[in-house]
Amino acid sequence: MKTAVINLKNLLGPAPERTIAQIYWRKIMRRLWEDRFLYLLLLPGIAFFIIFSYAPMYGIQLAFKNYMVRDGIAGSPWVGLNNFRFIFRTDAFWTAVRNTVIISFGRIVTGFPIPIIFALMLNELRSSKFRRVTQTVLYLPHFVSWIIVAALIYNLLSVTTGVLGKLMISMEREPIRILGNINYIRGLIYVSSIWKGSGWGTIIYLAAITSIDPVLYEAATIDGASRYRQIWHITVPGLSFAISINLILAVGNVMNAGFDQIFQLYNPGTFARADIIDTYVYRIGLINSRFEISTAVGLFKSVINCILVVTANYCAKLLGQEGFF
Repeated sequence: MKTAVINLKNLLGPAPERTIAQIYWRKIMRRLWEDRFLYLLLLPGIAFFIIFSYAPMYGIQLAFKNYMVRDGIAGSPWVGLNNFRFIFRTDAFWTAVRNTVIISFGRIVTGFPIPIIFALMLNELRSSKFRRVTQTVLYLPHFVSWIIVAALIYNLLSVTTGVLGKLMISMEREPIRILGNINYIRGLIYVSSIWKGSGWGTIIYLAAITSIDPVLYEAATIDGASRYRQIWHITVPGLSFAISINLILAVGNVMNAGFDQIFQLYNPGTFARADIIDTYVYRIGLINSRFEISTAVGLFKSVINCILVVTANYCAKLLGQEGFF
């Protein structure tokens, strides 16, 4: 019997050896199967990006076409760079670009340091209960939509029906017209943005603070360092990675000045200082049905954002930070 088995092996030849690639892919498939339920949880997120981020990229070709509804995207004639020439010769477009850049950088200057300061202050509170309550109060506005925020602002600052207007009238003083005033619109944008978004940033920086080794604080205390020196020499450097990442995201998002917020707060009287690229696209694309023009503007904005992200990442690496890539 043993002799017959040996002869059969000799006839069939040696068993083929598995290649490294086959072993590698078998391991991958085994891990995918073992964690199949975790990967199933990723499917909604993957579907979201496919449907709303990758599938719409088919429409980018509209930026180079004269869109005809009856012919569709594929059947519309190509016009080359004519749509870009049109927007570059339009004063309203450059006004929107200027306002977008000014508002975005104004947000960075006024709002970017606030969450860092709040996180440092909350971290120094001795009462954990008071810290949790304060953190919750700061974080709640993040869940409020800009429509509700705009309604609150109108109820507070309206000259006729707002709290501030009625207070000024009761004091027999002329109400200050803030809403619809071109001189106050950007300040209103900055203040409301800080109120709504600072809590979210505070959570991020507080999480980064918890990752700092407590031994560093103990060593600094033994060396006689005051609390302020510990914050400056330990806590702030420990936040450098989170600060650099958030700064890269903020700079890379300069061309997105916040459509939801500004659309609720601006009006034709404040277009000169509040009209941004997104609101310009809304008027050109949805109201005037110039879809090819709005697509060209959107493509221009995306290219600029990509350049800003790469530049900010490069600068962060020059300063010794890790960056994204």
